[in-house]
Amino acid sequence: MTTAAGWKIQVRHETGYRYPNDVVASYNEARLTPQTTAGQTTIDARLEVQPRLTPSRYWDYWGTLVHAFDVHQRHRELVVTATSVVETPVAHAPAAGAGPTWADLDDTALRDRFFEYLAPTAAVPTDPELSVVARELRALAPTPRDAVELASGWVRDRLVYEKGSTTVATSPIDAWRAGHGVCQDFVQLTLVLLRGMGVPARYVSGYFHPQPDAAIGDPVSGDSHAWCEAWTGSWHPFDPTNAINVGHRHVIVARGREYRDVTPIKGIYSGAPSSTTTVGVVITRQG
Repeated sequence: MTTAAGWKIQVRHETGYRYPNDVVASYNEARLTPQTTAGQTTIDARLEVQPRLTPSRYWDYWGTLVHAFDVHQRHRELVVTATSVVETPVAHAPAAGAGPTWADLDDTALRDRFFEYLAPTAAVPTDPELSVVARELRALAPTPRDAVELASGWVRDRLVYEKGSTTVATSPIDAWRAGHGVCQDFVQLTLVLLRGMGVPARYVSGYFHPQPDAAIGDPVSGDSHAWCEAWTGSWHPFDPTNAINVGHRHVIVARGREYRDVTPIKGIYSGAPSSTTTVGVVITRQG
């Protein structure tokens, strides 16, 4: 359940790949278009590719709009630019009532229903030490909703946000042991704990305006961002990195089990040994 519209936000996300030699062909997928949900409305969304071509579109298994495109002409540069304008909710109001009990979440039918958001994956694995932590946190939580706050708080107490300290290939276990990471690590480590407690939980990717008092029309440099949603009677979003409610500064693009389900751009190419990648995100409050 959400309240009325909060902000109108424009996002411009440009990714460039430059190669030392000709690329003969490349095959790509882009997940860069914000979703329209019960609380968020995508007013406009465009994706442009250079060399110029027209991508095909489809909705993937997780409900994300995907632009797929193949480049069959020789090129040394590939630039993908996604521009969107989105109305966001003021805040996600907590669901009414007490929510499900632990016995409810342990029900076989419910676990089967949410199996994909309870099972471990390569990027959200099981770990003996963290399994112990999950059991301890569950014992402290009167309800699954309480467990969500405990899990995200536990992660924030043990991870320091440090831009560039990890990569998309870093395991949340390694980030936890190192004591630092980025939003992806905060999210995936929280998912390890929640799933270990038996709480269905999923990964959300999108954008986050870094300025709570942003002036209208003032563009700021940003990044892709990630947060969580836990099922506690309904899907409850929360941002473990920033320790704030998901609301008017968050723009939802994709949901899945982990980062690899929501990767903004991925693909393969042939003909050049390596590439240099640049990414630029500009976020502007328009209303």
